[in-house]
Amino acid sequence: MKLYSYYRSTASYRVRIALNLKGLAYEYQGVRGLRKGEPDFTRHYHALNPQGLVPLLVDGDVPLSQSLAIIEYLDELHPEPPLLPREPAARAHVRGIALYIACDIHPLNIMRVRKYLTQPLGHSQEEKMEWYRHWAVTGFEALERMLVGSPHRGKCCHGDTPTLADLCLVPQVYNAERFKLPLDAYPTLKRIHDHCLTLPAFIAAQPHLQPDVSEYAPNEEY
Repeated sequence: MKLYSYYRSTASYRVRIALNLKGLAYEYQGVRGLRKGEPDFTRHYHALNPQGLVPLLVDGDVPLSQSLAIIEYLDELHPEPPLLPREPAARAHVRGIALYIACDIHPLNIMRVRKYLTQPLGHSQEEKMEWYRHWAVTGFEALERMLVGSPHRGKCCHGDTPTLADLCLVPQVYNAERFKLPLDAYPTLKRIHDHCLTLPAFIAAQPHLQPDVSEYAPNEEY
């Protein structure tokens, strides 16, 4: 398998954790050529993934896009350890947390949205960051309420072993920490995040440990 990834991409981060938890070997392929608009790489990548986004997992001759779809594909082909509970209500609960993060928090704060706010809409850097803070806080407040009141919560979002929900939570907290969002108001999120980062699969998936980190300047936004 080959994973097209960008080290700071929270969606790619989710898939890296899943691959690690499943113990699956894969080739890491950075996408700097796509982000720099290099014609040959861009044509090649768009032929594989017309969305032009990461992550993309190529399994044999099958290209798969969208992180949650990729993770569920991996979970179906390699069911141990399971990333979704077997009981329908529990599975829906885990999916609900994951989808809230992936569909309601994450899309408002991704790089292409942040860039659009400044170019071409002309908002200042401070206005862009206020946008980020508003939607991150709104999302984290609701997520904290969901988890603190959940009878299913353990060391992880659901029980004591990682599920799809944790694979979404940890990268989103990374993103918040990167932009220096205070997390004191979200002790449940922080406690789950910190526990997950004691696990080898999560540790190895961290952005600063990825092969393409050296391709970008520290303050370069891609």
